[in-house]
Amino acid sequence: MNHYETVFILNPVLSETQVKETVKKFEDFLVAKGAEFVSKEDWGLKKLAYPIQNKKSGFYHLFEYKVEGPAIDATELEFRRDERIMRYLTVKLDKYAIEWAEKRRKKLNQKA
Repeated sequence: MNHYETVFILNPVLSETQVKETVKKFEDFLVAKGAEFVSKEDWGLKKLAYPIQNKKSGFYHLFEYKVEGPAIDATELEFRRDERIMRYLTVKLDKYAIEWAEKRRKKLNQKA
């Protein structure tokens, strides 16, 4: 199983309930594909570097998980089909990126 990290941006006009439903939809989709979640983070509403679909902000979410490679294609297809998703990026993590992500999580947990 490969280690992946996906960041996606949701449309800022969605209600809190709609955001939670969308995030849950993608969590369930990945679990159905055999994913094992390492971390899930809600970064909240953030200003975008440039307008996307005439929007200047969006709800950011990060998923870190382990799954077989073919599941990524299916997940990205779902992201493209869902109109609530403005942008997404999936990255396969190497051993150095995994170490960095663990350090970042520890740092965040210490602050909380």
